Amino acid sequence: MSETKAPVKLKDKWRQKKWYNVFAPAAFGNVEIGKTLADDPQKLVGRVLETTLYNITEDFSLLHVKLHFRITKVEGDKAYTMFIGHDLARDYLRSLVRRGGSRIDGIFNMVTKDGYKVRVGIIALSAVRTKSSQKRMIRHLMEDTVNKKSAQLLYDELAQQLVLGKIASEIYNAAKSVYPLRKIEVRKSELVEAGSPVQPAPQPEAQPPQ
Repeated sequence: MSETKAPVKLKDKWRQKKWYNVFAPAAFGNVEIGKTLADDPQKLVGRVLETTLYNITEDFSLLHVKLHFRITKVEGDKAYTMFIGHDLARDYLRSLVRRGGSRIDGIFNMVTKDGYKVRVGIIALSAVRTKSSQKRMIRHLMEDTVNKKSAQLLYDELAQQLVLGKIASEIYNAAKSVYPLRKIEVRKSELVEAGSPVQPAPQPEAQPPQ
């Protein structure tokens, strides 16, 4: 007769689990963004957590910006993450749309100075209807701006500028000469492929006095 294993009690499984504190990367101040349970720290690696920019900055006006972080390593009871993207709350995006205006959407691929590949979704809103030719020009300016900007920035720098609205502001300033827009937002970003983090240059050894 085959032996039947006694079922593992649910309470025993919970007793084996431990709480870990999860931290944002340096680009977001290394602040604690939450806690998570696991019975093995290695099971945490690759886990994705979501928080809001409000929870990091304590700026209530940024509550609609949702951030996504992936756990990359665990040391003791601390789990460390990397930024893998963001998106804006649907209710916030719906609130931007006005009757009588136009919505111009664009999806673009960016490559940072350190080789990270990022896909972004950008939305532009006008107060009145825009022509097809104007929409094409605005999309061209979107793509040109994000490509030039990403080539100048490291991934951590780009992440900050995406979620804080700096990239959107640069697109707005470039596009307003073509058509007066009411609002531009980077509504979503996603890390497609990781690059190679830039290591600090080694400091030259001090020479003994002659």
